[in-house]
Amino acid sequence: MTRITGKVFLVGAGPGAPDLLTLRAAEVLKRADIVFHDALVHPAVLVLAAHAEKIAVGKRCGRFATAQQFINKRLVDAAGKYQVVVRLKGGDPMLFGRAQEEITALEAAGVAYDVVPGVTSAVAAAAEAHASLTQRGVARSVAFVTPRVGAGEAPSAWVKCVAAADTAVIYMGVGHAQVISAALIAAGLPRDLPVLVAENASLPESRHIALTLEELPEIVRYGVSGPAVIMLGRAFAAVLLASERDALQRHAHA
Repeated sequence: MTRITGKVFLVGAGPGAPDLLTLRAAEVLKRADIVFHDALVHPAVLVLAAHAEKIAVGKRCGRFATAQQFINKRLVDAAGKYQVVVRLKGGDPMLFGRAQEEITALEAAGVAYDVVPGVTSAVAAAAEAHASLTQRGVARSVAFVTPRVGAGEAPSAWVKCVAAADTAVIYMGVGHAQVISAALIAAGLPRDLPVLVAENASLPESRHIALTLEELPEIVRYGVSGPAVIMLGRAFAAVLLASERDALQRHAHA
């Protein structure tokens, strides 16, 4: 059996803005021989891998996506041909990035690997909104959840997790806004709980839409098409209040 000498790097590309890429990620990209990247990785980040072959293995809701098992195989095969293989993922590889499946495949094949963290969209969105996910006396716990469940997987306990946390961030949930609102209200969360939907966090075209939990289904009116997170909790009360005040001022001047 031929010994695999290449190394695979699972690299977080951050929430979108190229200047939020970490120094370590930039250094690895500059050394890369081949890069397997997600669809949402910014072109300016890919430019850093100037000498690498670039292969899109994009995953985006509602569009073509490369099967995860095929990605795993391609990473293992590439490590047998190249010295520096990069799997470039939006956000952080270890948060809803399916990194563990790739790690398991690499370990089973005896491939050396490393993980380079990235800034996840929840953190970038909170920074843009000037609303900390944790706040003394208000929010001492944070839950990162997704309502999405893959084929053959057990049902998710995401509702229980959100209900138990002071602040919650729901990934890949905007398309399920009505279900999310109804489920959380049924679980006992207040109808007036502040909600912030952040689209394209960190990018020039970013949008923050402040609502209440009861109003969350109205997000369909805003035509959210970019990657987005739903953030809930009293930590966003000031953002919601400012949004309501701005709306009143616009109405007064109409």
